[in-house]
Amino acid sequence: MMNNPNPIRDYIVPGKRVHLVGVGGVSMCPLAEVLRGMGLTVQGSDMTESDTVKHLRSLGIPVAIGHNAENLGDCDFVVRTAAVHDSNPEIAGAVARGIPVYERAQAWGAIMQRYPNALCVSGTHGKTTTTSMCTHIFMAAEADPTVMIGGTLPLLHAGYRVGHGDTIILESCEYCNSFLSFSPTVAVILNVEADHLDFFKDLHDIEHSFHRFAELVPPKGSVIVNADNQGALDSVAGLAHPVFTFGLDHPADCTAANLGETDGRPTFDVVIRGEKYAHVTLQVYGHHNILNALAAASAAYALGLPGKAVEEGLAAFAGAGRRFEHKGTYHGAEVYDDYAHHPDELHALLTTARELDYKRVIVAFQPHTYTRTAALFDRFVEELKLADVAVLAEIYAAREQNTLGISSSDLCRNIPGSVYCSTLDKVADQLRQIVRSGDLVLTVGAGDIYRAGEKLLKEK
Repeated sequence: MMNNPNPIRDYIVPGKRVHLVGVGGVSMCPLAEVLRGMGLTVQGSDMTESDTVKHLRSLGIPVAIGHNAENLGDCDFVVRTAAVHDSNPEIAGAVARGIPVYERAQAWGAIMQRYPNALCVSGTHGKTTTTSMCTHIFMAAEADPTVMIGGTLPLLHAGYRVGHGDTIILESCEYCNSFLSFSPTVAVILNVEADHLDFFKDLHDIEHSFHRFAELVPPKGSVIVNADNQGALDSVAGLAHPVFTFGLDHPADCTAANLGETDGRPTFDVVIRGEKYAHVTLQVYGHHNILNALAAASAAYALGLPGKAVEEGLAAFAGAGRRFEHKGTYHGAEVYDDYAHHPDELHALLTTARELDYKRVIVAFQPHTYTRTAALFDRFVEELKLADVAVLAEIYAAREQNTLGISSSDLCRNIPGSVYCSTLDKVADQLRQIVRSGDLVLTVGAGDIYRAGEKLLKEK
């Protein structure tokens, strides 16, 4: 990293002053609180006012709105989010003054080293849900964990929690190899698929990154891997560390037995190496959520939690924000929102939706990034055909420019009966025209497609 003669841990000591660029972000706000709790003087900046910024100020953490080199003051070091580039005036100002600049992931990695238990949940998809399930379990066990999730968890009324126990639970993203800055004692690998191909070369490159992540676990720690996912298994091939597996369709250390349903929701025994560990009734649907629950139960087992905590924690988990989240009812149709933005996530969502008791499944899908849409084009077409009606919003650019000349209209031409909408207002209008009583309406994607569902519900 730039300007850094010393590792960040040398700066995370009481009395040092840290400036956080983008402090209002989902994982920067909890970072600010944790650093403050460790005795550092914390300040920051963000582009806009927000509830998060107000919360930080209520704790006595000053936050400047707008980025300016003068905001640095007399700070000892700077931490930035991944969205902040070298050209940012505060980053450029720090470099000019010789102030060390570190990445958010490096800060979390250093903080993790101070916890006896660092549970890091990784995978191409399912991270937020599984991290949330782990949080519910550890809260049920009264373990007082510190938590950082890439989404909102109703239990926490936020995406994070600053606890005082000996466990930290983090959603761990592979993009830009961020999770390689972490220090897991328990590493969960849910699945490894081709994604983020604007950064990774190919699937083999992604598997290599996950392998390096697993290698970070110390000898007395645990590497927990999905036995039903070939990419996950390939990523730990040749690993010196023993691997603990979970799965449904292949032999595994942790599996589900006596699968059934209660009011349509999955019930099963969690069986670990032949012995019953817990009996679980989930409040969320789908084969993929059974696997997520097994992953969370495996992590709890590895860290010595009783099966009762798994039962209580999972029984109380009704989903994370934007994960099959019920938004309301429109003229007799139920409207849900989901973050799915990879073909595997779409498959899990739409196959689960088709098993529910609705007349039609209508999906309003917004692809996320041009590179992902282009690289996985045929798979997106295949999965979107599972819906009775597909309404396609324009691609959400996120961090990219459209150098590929690709559009959601290209997907539309390959999906019979689908409709292309260039704006979210047009998506809402289209839904308004086609939705009938008894339908299931899904707004789906990692961008701002949820706004289309909210527009629909406002005008009911």
